[in-house]
Amino acid sequence: MKLIFRLVLALVLLLPVTAAGPSYSFQIARLQYGGGGDWYGNKTSLPNLIRYCNQVLKTNIAPEEATVEPGSRELLQYPFVHMTGHGNVTFTDAEAKNLRRYLTSGGFLHIDDNYGLDKYIRPEMKKVFPELEFIELPYSHPIYHQKFPFSKGLPKVHEHDGKRPQGFGLIYKGRLVCFYSYECDLGNGWEDPEVYKDPVEKHEAALRMGANLMAYAITQE
Repeated sequence: MKLIFRLVLALVLLLPVTAAGPSYSFQIARLQYGGGGDWYGNKTSLPNLIRYCNQVLKTNIAPEEATVEPGSRELLQYPFVHMTGHGNVTFTDAEAKNLRRYLTSGGFLHIDDNYGLDKYIRPEMKKVFPELEFIELPYSHPIYHQKFPFSKGLPKVHEHDGKRPQGFGLIYKGRLVCFYSYECDLGNGWEDPEVYKDPVEKHEAALRMGANLMAYAITQE
């Protein structure tokens, strides 16, 4: 079964995605979860990240993200899934099982705490991987050294309560399957500059780190 899911993911990367015109190598998705949290936040973030990755990584990602629910069979179509929000998150048992199947079969989940997500997402991811704990990744981890070097880990985009930004991971059988950016507001940094009026250097740093996440997700074994 695991081999079948890996083959599905491999085919997604090889077969073009047709979006009413041009063909693209693959599409990425935003996770639409239950519980009432604002999964739909940061509306310009993923289109901007996709555009940036297509420019600097020379990827051929479809310009608009898809929306996928954690229990959907379509989850396996996307090599990179992004999740964000401020509030409550709930996964049903079936959704947790499907997320586990996706992540153990080659998928990659980026969880971005948009401030307030932490106390909800940790117990929900425990449903997905009861045997795993989020661990803080060392700054030497390859995810910080893809196209762009981040020798001090995640960039700090927005300040909330004085805590340093941290990158946590779930590692399954030696593979990083989920990256959790905390106290960073990475997705906010991907937004159109006029949304938060961030300095150019913060916007660029956020996009560079996002490109690293994408590069890691689509090239890891």
